[in-house]
Amino acid sequence: MTQAPVRTRIAPSPTGFLHLGTARTALYSWAYARHHGGQFVLRIEDTDVARSTQDSVDQILQSMHWLGLDYDEGPIYQMQRLDRYQDVIEGMLAAGTAYRCYTTPEELDAMREQQKARGEKTGYDGRWRPEPGKVLPPVPEGVKPVIRLKNPREGEVRWADLVKGEIVIANKEFDDLIIQRADGVPTYNFAVVVDDWDMAITHVFRGDEHINNTPWQINIYQALGAPLPLFGHLPVILGEDGLKLSKRRGAVAVSNYEEGGYLPEAMLNYLARLGWSHGDHELFSSEQMVSWFDGSHLNKSPAQWDPAKLAWVNAQYLKQAGDDRLAALVLKQLHSRGVQISGDVPLASMCALYKDRCTTVVELADWIEMYFVRVAPKAEEVAAHVTDAVRPALEVLRERFAEIEWNAGAIQQAIKETIGVHKLKMPQVAIPLRLLVCGRAQTPSIDAVLSLFSRDEVLARLRSV
Repeated sequence: MTQAPVRTRIAPSPTGFLHLGTARTALYSWAYARHHGGQFVLRIEDTDVARSTQDSVDQILQSMHWLGLDYDEGPIYQMQRLDRYQDVIEGMLAAGTAYRCYTTPEELDAMREQQKARGEKTGYDGRWRPEPGKVLPPVPEGVKPVIRLKNPREGEVRWADLVKGEIVIANKEFDDLIIQRADGVPTYNFAVVVDDWDMAITHVFRGDEHINNTPWQINIYQALGAPLPLFGHLPVILGEDGLKLSKRRGAVAVSNYEEGGYLPEAMLNYLARLGWSHGDHELFSSEQMVSWFDGSHLNKSPAQWDPAKLAWVNAQYLKQAGDDRLAALVLKQLHSRGVQISGDVPLASMCALYKDRCTTVVELADWIEMYFVRVAPKAEEVAAHVTDAVRPALEVLRERFAEIEWNAGAIQQAIKETIGVHKLKMPQVAIPLRLLVCGRAQTPSIDAVLSLFSRDEVLARLRSV
C-alpha cells in the first residue's frame, strides 16, 4: 500500500481577525505539509452567518499573506458547500446514523432544568432518537426539525494524539449532537468532518479546546465510513498574566503586529517556538523550520506569550534586514503619520544608521521622523547643555557648516577643529548639537547623524543657538 500524501489545513472563522493562536496552528500545519512535500489548504468556516463578515475574511487573507503562509488550495468557503452537506445528511438519515428531532428550544430548556433539579448531567434526553420497539412522539405541526447524530451509547472513542498521546473518552459522556440546524445550515462539528473528508485532509492540528469535539467528529467519520485523519491538539497560549491569551488583555491579532512594526519572519520564528523547539535553536528561517518540522517535539504544556522575547527576536531580524526593504516599511509608517517626504531622501542610509538601536520598524520610524518633523528639545535639557560657555562654539560651527562639503568626514573635522579652538570636550558640543537639531540628547555618532540631514535644515535648526 502507498501512503496518502500529507494534506493539512487551517480553517479560521471570519468572525474577527486572525488570532495569534490560529496563526501558530496555521504555521505548524503549513510547515508539516511542506516538510513532507504535501499540500496545505485554507478553508473559511463561515457558517456562523450572523457574525461572519467580509472584512474579517479580508483581514485573515492579508495576515496569511503577510506571514508568508502560502496555501495550495483555497480559500474554500463552507457556505458555498451547503448542497454537499445536505446530500450527506440525507445519506445519514437513510442509513439510520442520524435522525430528525422536533424538540423545541423551550422544551430543551425545561429538560435541562429538570435534569439539574434531579442532580443529573444536563443534555438531550434522546426523546426523538429512534430505537427498535420505541414509539416516537407525534410530529408537531409547524416545527422545523434539527438533525442529530445517532451517537453510540456504548463503548469509547480512542485516538493517538500527535501532541498529547493516547486519549480515551467514553461515548456515554456525549449526547446526540445536532449536525444540522433547523434552518438547514450545518453545525461546526458536522461540516468540518465532511470538509476534511472531501478535501482528503490527513493531519489536523488545532487547539486543545477542540478535544471534547473530537469524539463526536470521530463518530461522524465512522458513521460515514470515512477514513480518519490524525489529530494533534496544541496547548493554549497564555498571556503575561498566566491566563489564556485574549483580546481583553492585549494584542492578539496578527494584524496588530504588522501595524506595530514587526517583521513577518520574526513573528513566524517566535510563534514557532511557542510550543515547538529544535535543539537550542532560537533563531531560524522558515526554510530551516520546514526542514526540521516533522511533527515531533511539540510541547504538551501551554506556552506563555512574552512581549520582551518577541521584541528581542524582532530586533535580531531587523539588524539583518536589507536597508532598502526597511526604507519602504519606514516610508509606509511615516505616510500613515501624515509625514510627507519629497525629493531625494537617503532613507536606506538612515535605516542602516538606526536599525541596530530599534526593536520594531515603528521605533525605526520614530528615529527617522526627526529628519522631516522638527522635535522641540526639553527646556531643561537645553538649559543644562546649551550654555553661555558653549554657545560661541555652536555659532562658529554653524558658520563652518555653511561652507564645508556636506558629508560625515567633513562634519567631523569641523567639529574637532571648533572644539580645539574653543578648548571644549566633544560631549560639550555634541550634546547641544543633538538637542538643537534632533531634539534629543542621545543619538549615534553626531557626524553620521547630521550628514543625513540636508545642510539647509541643519543650519535652520541651529539658528536658535
